[in-house]
Amino acid sequence: MWERIYRMMIKEFIQVLRDPRMRFLIFVTPVVQLIVFGFAVTTDVEHIKTAILDMDRSAESRALADQFTSSGYFDIIARPESPDALGELLDRTVVIAAIQIDRGFADDLAAGRQAEIQVLIDGTDSNTGTVAMDYAQRITSAFSRKRLDASVTQLEQAAAPSGLVELRSRAWYNPDLKSRYYNVPGVVAVILLMTSLLLTSMAIVREREIGTMEQLMVTPIRPMELILGKTLPFVMISYLDLVVVMLVAVYGFGIPIRGSGLLLLFGAGLYLMSTIGVGLFISTVSKTQQQALMASFFFFLPATLLSGFMFPIENMPELAQWITYINPLRYFLVIIRDVFLKGSGMDLLWPQFLAQGALGLLLLTGSALRFRKRID
Repeated sequence: MWERIYRMMIKEFIQVLRDPRMRFLIFVTPVVQLIVFGFAVTTDVEHIKTAILDMDRSAESRALADQFTSSGYFDIIARPESPDALGELLDRTVVIAAIQIDRGFADDLAAGRQAEIQVLIDGTDSNTGTVAMDYAQRITSAFSRKRLDASVTQLEQAAAPSGLVELRSRAWYNPDLKSRYYNVPGVVAVILLMTSLLLTSMAIVREREIGTMEQLMVTPIRPMELILGKTLPFVMISYLDLVVVMLVAVYGFGIPIRGSGLLLLFGAGLYLMSTIGVGLFISTVSKTQQQALMASFFFFLPATLLSGFMFPIENMPELAQWITYINPLRYFLVIIRDVFLKGSGMDLLWPQFLAQGALGLLLLTGSALRFRKRID
């Protein structure tokens, strides 16, 4: 039996690797995708294009404008001369943020009155708009505290009431709150899904399309041996891709692996059981490679959107949350992110491993039985 499986695997490796385009798809495309998505898929909001209308033209208003510039979040690209011109820059999407400082700003500060400024944000992109508003709020608050500290005398500070609350926050696992640390492990999981799914779904259909499936059926090889011989090469190729993209993630993007690499590889094996099971099922319902390709993308896109890769599962409608329980990518995302960033072990991740294993066993067994029945 093992001799027949081995020969089948050799045949599959030769058939896959002899095509230069397939070699490029297997070994180069995952790395390119990781590099592209690693730099492009980010929720960090920096260098916000900003316009400032300073109608006060005082030292205080210039100091506030300098606060925005020195923060690194706002890039001042325009200084219009009127409110109408400021609004026009927002209308034409030249800037995302518009700051207006009215006349009397310095006088209000000197008299101890509350001074106001207006910050207009382009809310077309709600995430960028929300983050920009938060940045502006923090900068103005810091400017106010600095002014207050400078105006309070030592005597007044001594007489200040005690018992004030001071907030000291600290982010664990990702101290700099870089979205790349969160996104890159997710991209690795998505690339692994795409590679294993496409290879498995296309390979068996290719045998049927070029007319060699009948030749395989008349050979002494059993259906289960044929399934193993066709799928094991893709498991090995997927593992190789996983190791390569993990090395790029660690040494190219500086993403730390704080947990066990062996535990991550074990989780990837359970994950591949599910993805190859889905690919095997697609191969049984497709008659051509074009149908298999379309069916793979029909599964790939919803699986990615309903996994927590881009949107939190808790924010989805209740029906969508229930659907995510049959999505293998949901569980592997938790595993790979926790192993990378938190260093979690089996004691914390066993629910994900258990669900991943059960789902993989169900999908792979069901697809194999259907494929075996189709051959018989």
